[in-house]
Amino acid sequence: MDFKNIEEQVIQKYQEDEQLMIRLFVQWCTNHQLDPHELYKRAYPNQQENAAMKNIIEQADAEDDINIDNETMLDVLQLFSNEDLAFIVADEIERLTRK
Repeated sequence: MDFKNIEEQVIQKYQEDEQLMIRLFVQWCTNHQLDPHELYKRAYPNQQENAAMKNIIEQADAEDDINIDNETMLDVLQLFSNEDLAFIVADEIERLTRK
């Protein structure tokens, strides 16, 4: 296997994992009746709309009902260096637990 092929595989794997992270985030938001676009905008106010997240929301299956635990969501976001979004999610978790 040549280096270019290995590099392409690594990039493809990262992109697939990133898609999974976005799916988990969208599902977590759905589970808590939160708007993923609004949370993302709060975390990254200077960025344009996240096209990957928009596609995942549009393709979301209404029958997908996976319960993502709060700590898992935070861990996944931090794994992908989404600290700003993890901070917003942590604020929402705190707000939700006070209800």
